[in-house]
Amino acid sequence: MGRKYIIELSGQERKEIQGILNGNTAAASMKRRANILLMSDSNAGKPMTQEEISKRCGVSDVTVFNTLRDYCTNGIEYALTFKRTKATNPPIVTGDAEARIIALACGKAPDGRVRWTTRLLAEKIVELNILDKVSRETVRTTLKKHSLSLI
Repeated sequence: MGRKYIIELSGQERKEIQGILNGNTAAASMKRRANILLMSDSNAGKPMTQEEISKRCGVSDVTVFNTLRDYCTNGIEYALTFKRTKATNPPIVTGDAEARIIALACGKAPDGRVRWTTRLLAEKIVELNILDKVSRETVRTTLKKHSLSLI
């Protein structure tokens, strides 16, 4: 079976990878990806198969494939760095709403109550149109983020 991504490192790229492997500051995951690229370099002789590389580096076949794909499509810097997935949903509580929630929680509790509860706050936030809808957990985490507690 033919290889989909063929790696041909330039001399400068090989030096950069060797520097990463010999240095003490690079993360272990970056060193693993650097090793994957070195082992799959066709300029240095016959490259290993992806299965052999995965066994030698202690990573999965998918990691090897993704590293090679990232190098071929986006370059060496992209292939060596760890890509975190971004959250799909934007935060519900933004700065202005957060400030209003904190002000409300620090204010006087409603009549007949000794203190605010997360449930009361959530209802009041919707009633005051600070947010369209909000859960008790969102209110709790917003207050916790600023070291405020209702108990």
